[in-house]
Amino acid sequence: MAIQQIRYGDWSTLRADAQAVRLEVFVQEQGVPAELEMDDNDAACLHAVAYDAAGIPVGTGRLLPDGHIGRMAVLKRVRGTGIGSALLRGLMDQARARGHAEVVLSAQTHAAPFYLAHGFVVAGDEFHEAGIPHVDMRHAF
Repeated sequence: MAIQQIRYGDWSTLRADAQAVRLEVFVQEQGVPAELEMDDNDAACLHAVAYDAAGIPVGTGRLLPDGHIGRMAVLKRVRGTGIGSALLRGLMDQARARGHAEVVLSAQTHAAPFYLAHGFVVAGDEFHEAGIPHVDMRHAF
């Protein structure tokens, strides 16, 4: 499956599409409480949403003002097709354009190999967030 496009914008513009993906992946699939998934940071972030050829949102991520990338999610049915990589590269490009010297993220431990393949390094010990093991990672530009 090829993505048709990635749109970037603020929460008010992309909320419905980003939220739909995040609710399906994090809340329904992984059991994260909805009140933990949506947070006050959303309003301050640059959001990215990937769409398939039919215009359906299939992936999302966000860039916080401090250079953190977060809430990376791709619908199960399209994982492994390059959508996550395209979103990650796009958010990294946006961070670089904003003048960040590096990006950081908290990866679910099972996803760490994905980020390692994109040049990230582990930067700390494993911890739990919303009952899911995570590890902090960073990528310098």
